[in-house]
Amino acid sequence: MSETFADLDRLATHLRQELENKKYLLLYAYNGTGKTRLSMAFKEAGKQSDQRDTLYFNAFTEDLFTWDNDLDGDSDRVLKINASSRFFSGIEELEMENRIRPFLHRYADFYFSIDYEQGTISFSREVQGVTIDNIKVSRGEENLFIWCFFLAIIQLVMDGAEAYSWVKYIYIDDPISSLDDNNTIAVASDLAQLLKTKDSPIRAVISSHHALFFNVIHNELDARKSKKTASYFLSQSKGTSSYALRYTNATPFFHHVAMLTELYQAQQSGKLYTYHFNMLRSLLEKSASFHGYPNFSACIKQDDDDPDGILYARLINILSHGNYSLYEPQEMLEDNKAYFKKILDHFMIRYPFNPELFPKLSEEAEQS
Repeated sequence: MSETFADLDRLATHLRQELENKKYLLLYAYNGTGKTRLSMAFKEAGKQSDQRDTLYFNAFTEDLFTWDNDLDGDSDRVLKINASSRFFSGIEELEMENRIRPFLHRYADFYFSIDYEQGTISFSREVQGVTIDNIKVSRGEENLFIWCFFLAIIQLVMDGAEAYSWVKYIYIDDPISSLDDNNTIAVASDLAQLLKTKDSPIRAVISSHHALFFNVIHNELDARKSKKTASYFLSQSKGTSSYALRYTNATPFFHHVAMLTELYQAQQSGKLYTYHFNMLRSLLEKSASFHGYPNFSACIKQDDDDPDGILYARLINILSHGNYSLYEPQEMLEDNKAYFKKILDHFMIRYPFNPELFPKLSEEAEQS
């Protein structure tokens, strides 16, 4: 089941309507699709004068925190918070440090303290029994801290704190990037447990391009069975700039299936762009790894005149290493479209997927 929307504002309105009957909406989409802009459109749709109803976490949330690196003394480095934002409503009275620490200690080994009067956060770390103060944490550690800050605020929302009584919806877009698998699973699980707080009226939208994070959230919120959760694959039409929302709860969600579906649809429409070869290579690499092969060429059909699949492997190597932009896509040359179609068709016939997802391919396979 798929629906199409002319722009992000109409899609945001649709999501709000969905949340009248659902408690959680999960959106999987590739980078560059417009997930962050959708989160802002959703937030804007809930603004009335000075009133709003959405607590959001996205790339803009991180911008509420900025470093003062003490360029003169190079010793008193602090992370400054934008105290004018409602994101920090009444944090001093709410004992944020005691709420953040239990989350942070699950993921990191540094310490922090908040100067509420100055609106700054200082960090320290113990090294071989010696505490080093006023350190500047890495970018990844900073992102983890901000995420734990947000988790603590979600906890306050779920507990019904007066400072966040205005929150009706929580919108989370790609919470953490560049995490290892263990932390990705932990972050997704912790978020799901918070959102599942009993008797909370809060509704949530979670969007991500991270396959493992998405699948953990999908399973933790029981998207396949629960009537409270709906899971979708979000894509954008490069030709019309419209957006498609495809329901995925009915079948298990896997990243490579979503990727394969997008490649198949692009091939069927004839609108193949240079970056599609990058996606094809990624698909072949994941499939080869799953089947225990050291190289993606093992998943390419070997023709009689090319028994080792060298030609197509070299072609993919060359065409997947260009600096192709999702924002300024260039259509493939016709010869490359033909190569792309042949490689993809052979792959899908060799490794059968649910024929309901790819009806035309099933017909072609039967005929051949």
